[in-house]
Amino acid sequence: MAIPNPLTKHGPPDRPGNSHNSIATSGKLSAGVILVLVLHFVAFGGCRSIGGLGESRQSLAARKLSRQGLQAMHQGQWTDAERLFGQALAVSDDDDRAHRGMAEAYWKRGERLSAINHMEKAVELSASDPRLVGRLGEMYLELGQLSEAEKQSEIALASERDSAEIWTLRGNCLRQKGNDEEALAAYHRALAIQPDYVDAKLQVAELYLASNQYDRILATLDQFDPAGDESATPTRVHMLRGIAMRNLDHLDLAIKHFAKAAESDPRRAEPHLQIAAIELQKGRPRSASESIARAMERDRELVETSGWNAYLLSPEQMVAKEPDPATELRY
Repeated sequence: MAIPNPLTKHGPPDRPGNSHNSIATSGKLSAGVILVLVLHFVAFGGCRSIGGLGESRQSLAARKLSRQGLQAMHQGQWTDAERLFGQALAVSDDDDRAHRGMAEAYWKRGERLSAINHMEKAVELSASDPRLVGRLGEMYLELGQLSEAEKQSEIALASERDSAEIWTLRGNCLRQKGNDEEALAAYHRALAIQPDYVDAKLQVAELYLASNQYDRILATLDQFDPAGDESATPTRVHMLRGIAMRNLDHLDLAIKHFAKAAESDPRRAEPHLQIAAIELQKGRPRSASESIARAMERDRELVETSGWNAYLLSPEQMVAKEPDPATELRY
């Protein structure tokens, strides 16, 4: 005798208590449920899965382009970086790194408002990454929007207390408000976290300059370590050292530091004017005039508006005032 198929009805209509027919009915319902689930998955879940896969691929492609853009940016290849960030955003507008990179690219070429718009978007997409919040605060501060900058510094510090950059931003905001004492404490907090953080050191030195504490300027900057590469030393470090040395009456050392500043940034006139002032103090008007002439080549307006052009010697005067090779220090 053939074994009945449990999914096929045989015999009389179902009656209560008929176990065979109950199994058959259960089998039909199971097949129906499975069919409905399959159709539902294809119509809804499958589409979402395919869509999610597409979004994932877009996200991965955008992130890859962003990484390439950041690498180009760090290598100073700004044109390539901006192109890569633009491509990343064309693939996915939800890539925070692409917005961050585009913000820096716009900032580099002076389009400040566009830069801030992209950085705000980067902050939003990154769930308020403290580093991005801090950078946004720096942008606001440079644009003179102190209240916004201070707000961003507080938001960043609320979630990240161990960042030298954010503590320096906090100090800069406090200094802008005229609260130098608290600003100094914020800078020292930054240096406690990162002892070689140049921005904080420079701000501390500037505060000491404002209060004529020249020994402290030198003590602060003596801790600066360019890792054996003198070219890595910022021009302002040389200038501050020169100013401190000059005020401490170490004139020859001051000239050396101003000469390094002039070499570090050949376009600046200020180091040459500082040297001219020392040369006049030493009674060497010819050498002073030569330094003023160098400054004039770099920034005529500064020399003229500051009155330094009055100390320029005529060719006849230059001939009359022969240099003393025993005392004149060339640079």
